[in-house]
Amino acid sequence: MAMLQIELPDGSVKEVESGATPYDIASGIGENLARQAVAAQFNGQLIDVSQPLESAGKLKLITQNSPEALEIIRHSSAHLMAQAVKDLYGDEIQVTIGPAIKDGFYYDFYSATKKFVPEDFAVIEKKMAELAKEDLRIVREEISRTDAIKMFREMGEEYKVELIEDLDEERVSIYRQGNFVDLCRGPHIPRTGMIKVFKLTSLAGAYWRGDEKNAMLQRIYATAFQNKK
Repeated sequence: MAMLQIELPDGSVKEVESGATPYDIASGIGENLARQAVAAQFNGQLIDVSQPLESAGKLKLITQNSPEALEIIRHSSAHLMAQAVKDLYGDEIQVTIGPAIKDGFYYDFYSATKKFVPEDFAVIEKKMAELAKEDLRIVREEISRTDAIKMFREMGEEYKVELIEDLDEERVSIYRQGNFVDLCRGPHIPRTGMIKVFKLTSLAGAYWRGDEKNAMLQRIYATAFQNKK
């Protein structure tokens, strides 16, 4: 197998087999570093710690205390919140989008029957904490656009189907954690157990894709941090 030269921020070079992951490299340096790694930056691009490296380049490991980690943790927290909501309310809910934003994150949900109220926050937070405690692996997969449309349609997630149908790419990336799957470019943290501190904060209405001709969605705002400090 071909060997790759991987340069680290301190100027040192690690020689690894093609297909080695940032996690593998972190593990070779130290177990604690591997446990703390939430993502990596390879040749300037943010990637998952589980992504195989196929070429030589410069690698920076992003740990939980790195400045770059907060946005990734918040994005993964949005997925965790969506998973909790789906676990609690099932087919009543369709998931749409859930990005990280300046002060936290949000996720937009559609439901013809469930009306969220602030009193739901404690229930959702409790479920999120349970899912975080399970320390579920967060796994990226790349599948064909056709298979992705079929999968989300069978799940009853028509908003995801619409998003995929608008993509030009023939292959799309999805992320799985436990029984939950979402369409996403990533990167994401490797395990739900890395999400330690979060709080749901407010509710708002939002039209799908910002168009008042479309359905009104329910937006749950929240925030998350690396630690309690």
